[in-house]
Amino acid sequence: MNLIVFAPVGASLALIFAAYFAYTIFKVDEGTDRMKYIASSIRKGANAFLKRQYKGVGIFFIFMFIVLFILAQFKFVSIFMPFAFLTGGIFSGLSGYLGMKIATNSNSRTANACTKSLNSGLRVAFSSGLVMGLVVVGLALADLSIWYLILNCYYSYLPIDQRISIITTTMLTFSMGASSMALFARVGGGIFTKAADVGADLVGKVEIGIPEDDPRNPAVIADNVGDNVGDVAGMGADLYESYVGSILSSCALAVSAGLSVKGAAIPLVIASIGVMASIVGSFFVRSKEDVSQKALLGALRRGTYFSAIVIAIASFFVVNNILGKGHLGVYFSILCGLIAGLLIGFFTEYYTSDNYKPTKSIAESSETGPATVIITGLSVGMKSTAAPVIIIGCSILISYVSSGGLTNFNMGLFGIAISSVGMLSTLGITLATDAYGPVADNAGGIAEMAGLPSEVRDKTDALDSLGNTTAATGKGFAIGSAALTALAFIAAYKNSIEQMAIENNLSFTFDLSILNPQVLIGAFIGAMVTFAFSSCTMSAVGRAASKIVIEVRRQFKEIKGLMDGKAEPDYESCVDICTKSSQKELLVIAAIAIITPLAVGLILGPNGVAGLLAGATISGFVLAVMMSNSGGAWDNAKKHIEAGNFGGKGSECHKGAVVGDTVGDPFKDTSGPAINILIKLMSIVSIVFGMVILTFHIF
Repeated sequence: MNLIVFAPVGASLALIFAAYFAYTIFKVDEGTDRMKYIASSIRKGANAFLKRQYKGVGIFFIFMFIVLFILAQFKFVSIFMPFAFLTGGIFSGLSGYLGMKIATNSNSRTANACTKSLNSGLRVAFSSGLVMGLVVVGLALADLSIWYLILNCYYSYLPIDQRISIITTTMLTFSMGASSMALFARVGGGIFTKAADVGADLVGKVEIGIPEDDPRNPAVIADNVGDNVGDVAGMGADLYESYVGSILSSCALAVSAGLSVKGAAIPLVIASIGVMASIVGSFFVRSKEDVSQKALLGALRRGTYFSAIVIAIASFFVVNNILGKGHLGVYFSILCGLIAGLLIGFFTEYYTSDNYKPTKSIAESSETGPATVIITGLSVGMKSTAAPVIIIGCSILISYVSSGGLTNFNMGLFGIAISSVGMLSTLGITLATDAYGPVADNAGGIAEMAGLPSEVRDKTDALDSLGNTTAATGKGFAIGSAALTALAFIAAYKNSIEQMAIENNLSFTFDLSILNPQVLIGAFIGAMVTFAFSSCTMSAVGRAASKIVIEVRRQFKEIKGLMDGKAEPDYESCVDICTKSSQKELLVIAAIAIITPLAVGLILGPNGVAGLLAGATISGFVLAVMMSNSGGAWDNAKKHIEAGNFGGKGSECHKGAVVGDTVGDPFKDTSGPAINILIKLMSIVSIVFGMVILTFHIF
């Protein structure tokens, strides 16, 4: 039990160093008055969006709290569930909010630091991302520690084995609040950012022919706001939920495998060591002046690889000392997850970076127009699904076998779950390389709008282009971890239903044969729901972007002197349109994730839900990879042309690539990332409402 003290220690270290890095960022000057004004406008828009979003989300959380509280009175869920649901949502939202606050205070400082050196700009932007990463893991471990202490005290009268079983089973349901908040943040932020981005590009670049981030474009501030609310606040809430879910599912499955409190302690200890490794690894991120994209990427990779090596070495001693030599196979499961995460990142980089053939082929296809850009981009995205699927498949198989799954099924399931912890153990620094991207993107926009010298924009463009690649690899990493976490949740769902049936003297036995009609129908529905969900998010972006296009056209037509730079555009109207549009679409999209497993469960029963979760996980994983990589490749193909290839900026090739990028934007920043949350939220809803499904299902 004493080993679990690692969790609050890790949480404290993460939050202390997050505060330290934030302090170093605020010591950097924001730059000229014009830069300060632009940065202030971006902060104002981001705060307005989150304020409106949290009001809507607050209503949903109050409603769900009442529902869960009523269910608790009838013993369908634990009495702790309604309160834990709230804390999960609050901590998830807080991690995204704090990340966004530091990002919106780092963008102008990054641009100003680039007036001195490329390394100075890299350090500010990366430190901002590091604050985000450390806040996420720190608050996650803090939330887990608080609830563990509460439950351990409440059940202190029970023997240790029975106590830890109840604690882990109860805590497993806590991530529902985090998942719900993550869905709202990811989808709402994704709709906002891509509506602004697509609208700004279609009118500004394609129709009028002005540069990206041109201050004459009325949607340019909304675009920069969107980078923060979608790619920082949304992403932070998303990965907070993945991180918590992987730890909780592995703790619960460790107890089911008979490892008791020792097995439950391992994920927490490894996560805490990961915090320390991420902090130390961050100091290895440095670059020289006038370096290539490959060298810049290498600077970031040094930090992540160092952290991964530390975890690989430390995990051996953790498993050996806690479980003994008889369970060293668990170490190989952890190692397998860690390597799988790195490999998925590598292949994502291959398919999305313009250093490699796939993205270059998209740029080359622009010579024959936008249609071939779209066709080639879709082809690249579809092809890119092969490597992650094979990697995850191998990771599952090796983790299952090495942990003892051939002789003990539950140990095999624990091995799969702990591999997801291994993959996410370096989240502190991995998330930093991802969250760094939007800050660099904003810095480039501020440099352009503030009229800084061209050499400054060259540096911010180098950082921004790097950010596109790290963001793509970050999304691949998030998708891979979501697949493993969702699989662990499915195993936890099965164990939870079986335990409920025993405790309540209900006659039920799982029949998960693919020939069971309930399972087969559920699998079909699960495969379908990821496409229906993606359709809703894509349509939402399309509708919102159309409104932005109309508004930007109106302003260029009606505001005299705007095109000549003699009049100021109405930036706030575009921010307001994006904010209202994103919030309007949220409830229907969120309802899909919550109502689907309940409806399937009440009709088809627990077997049908198991099929639903399996179908959604498989189709969702492949679809998310395809959409994320297609979008990243289209974006970097455009950047490749803007670097002077195939005619450069303003050419017909460039216009065709911009069209591809506008299609790819909602692919990679709205629908693709949101599928991660969908498959995990449906799993956790199935666990939370398991007793309701078990009691009232028709079959």
